[in-house]
Amino acid sequence: MRVLAIIPAFNEEETIASVIKELNEYRFIDIIVINDGSDDNTYAITHSLNVNFVDFPLNKGIGTAMKVGYQFAKHNGYDIAVQIDADGQHDISRLNDLILLIKENNYDMVIGSRYVVKTNYVSSFLRYWGSKYFTFLINVLSQKIIKDTTSGFRAVNKTIIKIFADNYPSYYPEVPTLLELLMENYKICETSVEMKKRQGGKSSISFAKSIKYLFEISFICVKKWSLIKKRIKDERITN
Repeated sequence: MRVLAIIPAFNEEETIASVIKELNEYRFIDIIVINDGSDDNTYAITHSLNVNFVDFPLNKGIGTAMKVGYQFAKHNGYDIAVQIDADGQHDISRLNDLILLIKENNYDMVIGSRYVVKTNYVSSFLRYWGSKYFTFLINVLSQKIIKDTTSGFRAVNKTIIKIFADNYPSYYPEVPTLLELLMENYKICETSVEMKKRQGGKSSISFAKSIKYLFEISFICVKKWSLIKKRIKDERITN
């Protein structure tokens, strides 16, 4: 079984080398880094580490970066793709848990969750309540329970790789894509992980961007929910 770790990176010169070094301990995992228009030394550091590498001259956003990673996974026949943050927050020691749940239980997606059980993770006030809000929104719209809807620590199987390679949103993709997969009845589960504090650099999401993000993603999710419900209803009528 071939596994690819996809690392979108924007100005992560302080952490990218340590993340790659830790991943390299898993000999069965290949790595691709998508340098998303960094203006620090992320490009130079990553380029020297002998991993698959794509460089965007300008910042295009995490969704576009991840889509390129999924396209690489699709074209090269990978069975599982895992999203790994370049800032060192994801606990790579738990990577096998995500992979084995797909391999042994045939899940389509496995989410590394901060909220399945109580962990030591502490987020900012805004991020905590933003996450709670999106969890409420997605659970209401999908009528299914996922406790950490904003986690970027996610593993997907070959079926989802193909879907994401062809159709992955460019703007903050985690929440809308999760809603769509839940409504389409793909098999998704969560497994508890400890998220670390950001190991270097700083988040590109300001307070103003967070508020904008909340409203825009809410609109996208409600629109997606409406379109999927309408399609399902039309299919039932046709059949």
